[in-house]
Amino acid sequence: MTVSFRRLATDGKARTGVISTPRGEIRTPAFMPVGTAATVKAMLPENVRATGADILLGNTYHLMLRPTAERIARLGGLHRFMNWERPILTDSGGFQVMSLTALRKLTEEGVRFKSHIDGSSHHLTPERSMEIQRLLGSDIVMAFDECTPFPADEKTARKSMELSMRWAQRSRDAFGDRPGHALFGIQQGSVFPDQRAESAEKLRAIDFDGYAVGGLAVGEGQKMMFDVLDYAPNMLPEEKPRYLMGVGKPDDIVGAVERGIDMMDCVLPSRSGRTGQAFTRRGVVNLRNARHADDPRPLDEECGCPACRSYSRGYLHHVIRAQEIIGSMLLTWHNLHYYQELMQGLRDAIAAEALAAFVRDFHATRAEGDIDIL
Repeated sequence: MTVSFRRLATDGKARTGVISTPRGEIRTPAFMPVGTAATVKAMLPENVRATGADILLGNTYHLMLRPTAERIARLGGLHRFMNWERPILTDSGGFQVMSLTALRKLTEEGVRFKSHIDGSSHHLTPERSMEIQRLLGSDIVMAFDECTPFPADEKTARKSMELSMRWAQRSRDAFGDRPGHALFGIQQGSVFPDQRAESAEKLRAIDFDGYAVGGLAVGEGQKMMFDVLDYAPNMLPEEKPRYLMGVGKPDDIVGAVERGIDMMDCVLPSRSGRTGQAFTRRGVVNLRNARHADDPRPLDEECGCPACRSYSRGYLHHVIRAQEIIGSMLLTWHNLHYYQELMQGLRDAIAAEALAAFVRDFHATRAEGDIDIL
């Protein structure tokens, strides 16, 4: 069986559809929880699935360092290793290597870098990235690229984009023919339309199973990100999935879907859950604040997750302030549930050609702010 994408409905630029894989269907627009080190922190895999997630993201850089891709392969592959039998997308390692500026050396061949864990030396190339992702057994593999930092002038951005395009061809060559697995190319070009167009043209010529919009959510701000998304997805094939990497906050996601994005991922819902922040229909709620200490009400009375169904704000405040593990568990579950509920709302609105009304209600409810203090 091959990996395929079927669009079911559109509303403006927004699309809803299904990515079919041998391990199951992925409903789009899709939000992918991040399982950096073969785990979504503070969650059991079956609980992540219960929130509505169809697919998880694994991290090539972290897994190659610990426990190593070779060990995961010996133990049956990433799906069996982490007890998640549904689809997994793995990133290429390019973003993490970019963030190690002081510990890396970039050449045409690839990147030499020192591990942030133990200082050991490693060499990551397009070919090695494809080998690692093959050993992991991920369903969707990302081409190896250099994530262009922001800000970057036109010359720097072009040099980075052209290197990524050469690496994209090497990634395709090294990926080979793997039925049941997909390879996505990554568009680069920073905030320059001509470079984005050139990158898209080169990627289309190579021919990937899906395409990512890379080099965003790296500090440019929401307005500039949306400015790029107003044109960048249109440059990519309509019949293939479009993935915006590393996004984001709920309003980032809504804006990206309006502009034609099909897939997103971000550590925000799980990371925020571990620090006492909850995403709700009425915005972000900080459970560490003293205003919640005596509040018997649920975090969100319309939410059906365990945190909202069985516990009070007062209890959530207590376990977060006391640094009890259950606090991270409950708020992470809530946040992932909220994100998946948002995605279902977007899918339903697109199918009903009612996206504009959904977006208006989304922003209006958030503008109301949290419920009044008792």
